[in-house]
Amino acid sequence: MSPSPARRRVAVIGTGAIVSGSHLPALRHHADRVELVAAVDVDQARLDAFRQLAGEDVAGYTSTGEMLDAVRPDLVLIGTPPSLHREQTIAALKAGAWVLCEKPLCLSLAEYDDIAAAEEASGAYASVVFQHRYGSGAVHARELIASGELGTPLVAHCQTTWHRDAAYYAVPWRGRWATEGGGPTMGHGIHQFDLLLHLLGPWTEIRAMAARLVHDTESEDVSTALVRFENGALATVVNSVLSPHEVSRIRVDCADATVELTHLYGHRNDDWVYTPAPHVPSERASAWRTPAADVPSSHTAQLGGLLDAYDNGVRPPGSGAGARATLDFAAALYKAAFTGQPVHAGEIAPGDPFYPAMHGDHPHWAPKERA
Repeated sequence: MSPSPARRRVAVIGTGAIVSGSHLPALRHHADRVELVAAVDVDQARLDAFRQLAGEDVAGYTSTGEMLDAVRPDLVLIGTPPSLHREQTIAALKAGAWVLCEKPLCLSLAEYDDIAAAEEASGAYASVVFQHRYGSGAVHARELIASGELGTPLVAHCQTTWHRDAAYYAVPWRGRWATEGGGPTMGHGIHQFDLLLHLLGPWTEIRAMAARLVHDTESEDVSTALVRFENGALATVVNSVLSPHEVSRIRVDCADATVELTHLYGHRNDDWVYTPAPHVPSERASAWRTPAADVPSSHTAQLGGLLDAYDNGVRPPGSGAGARATLDFAAALYKAAFTGQPVHAGEIAPGDPFYPAMHGDHPHWAPKERA
């Protein structure tokens, strides 16, 4: 037997709620494969509180550059506000570390391509947290759809209808293009439509609308889209922070079955429901039951997949062209909504105003001082 891979030395950048509440439990779950050695936060009090929680042997730094020079970690987990992701990801890649960064990985396709260039130069990889892909229910649904077992995909609905109040947007970096990159399209619904793309594959055309109906923000507080997929399926996508009854939902109607996922911030096997078409024999439908192993969608599941890739020296899931496709979808949704014109996959390239910024410098949506 070959020896087990060494434990990977991990550093975290940002020690707020997402790192303490999601990344730290994931690291503890994989304690036989990783060792948390350093944490970075510009807020010394928050850093001290995190080290008390994570363990005093975790070295504390207030500078990313200083930490990377001193520690040289194998893997860096990033949980800072979105405007910092590109710079911190590239710095970690240049130091030779792999990266797992909270969504969005960056604020534009131009920034994504900067990260891709840094990957190429360093030989390391950067993944974005899209944990809903990694639950056993999602893995099972994707296998059934991709294999054709449920028949041809025909119609789909993707819904992220959440609620955020004025206090949520009182945080200075929220609701601004330069610091958040967009509204619920980028910051909330991106998880669900990433999963939709993961289930259905490449899209070809999108038409969309967006609005500021309640919140005094630069970005939208609701967006809707109509999408055509390469396989011919048509879908609706709704991203809202205006909805008192909060739910996250995906439904895919195939020729032989409907598969539905209903949850809020994470799913288990029981959240997936399969309904056979009338012509499908019960014996065939019974084979669609979700797997016996119930792996929740989580940072823990995604980190496991990344560590497997690290051990095998291959590109990790949630990186490269697949992760870029989700960002391209967000950019295309904004372009379609703000211009009123259909947008086709891959058309946003250097020279397009929506390539360097999601607002596309549109006069009604570009950053400006708001009264």
